[in-house]
Amino acid sequence: MDSAVLLDLLGNENRRRILRLLSHKPCYVTEISEYLGVSPKAVIDHLRKLEDAGLIESHTDDRRRKYFHIARDVRLEVNVSRHGFGTKSAYPANPSLDIQGSCPHMHIDLELRSVDSGADAAADGGELAELAAEFDELQDLENELSLAQRWVHGRMSDLLDRVNDRLGVDADSRFYAKLLAAVTSTDGSHRAVVEEVDADPQAVEDGLRRLADADLLALESDRWQLVG
Repeated sequence: MDSAVLLDLLGNENRRRILRLLSHKPCYVTEISEYLGVSPKAVIDHLRKLEDAGLIESHTDDRRRKYFHIARDVRLEVNVSRHGFGTKSAYPANPSLDIQGSCPHMHIDLELRSVDSGADAAADGGELAELAAEFDELQDLENELSLAQRWVHGRMSDLLDRVNDRLGVDADSRFYAKLLAAVTSTDGSHRAVVEEVDADPQAVEDGLRRLADADLLALESDRWQLVG
């Protein structure tokens, strides 16, 4: 789902409250209307928008009562700082994701307890105990990841402030930081830096020249290098 669409949907407080309610249980229109304190007509309008976006769907029970429930798990990340604003596209939860292979910088214990679905475990309550233990571990991990994100955001802002100090307050510090990183991670040629940054070649050339004027880069044998 496009992150801009999700942001627009979640900008409405009643739609956020509907999703919060549906995250606990499926509900029909009258239930939602009583929970929100708004008319059924208004609830139906909110539900239609959420359904059109693919966030919720409905099913009918034996009494032909229409229940709404959340259709899929999605996640939206928003970053607001002095150096930029950005959103990461919403993406579905993926329990099979290879977190260690995809995130080489993470050093957390991912050896969560696995659930034994065997008959013996179910008989003695072992499966339920395993589920409870894994839930507790995942809650702790979720909190740790939230703290890690705050730490990374703070370190990134501090780093970009230091880039601004060297280049001036009018500089696009994130872009120049990408240029510096590209120079160190490639052979330093203009083509390699352009491919790494994935930006307009002339903008990259202008940026590299500005970094050189600030005595941060030097051009030697058609290769950019960090100064010092």
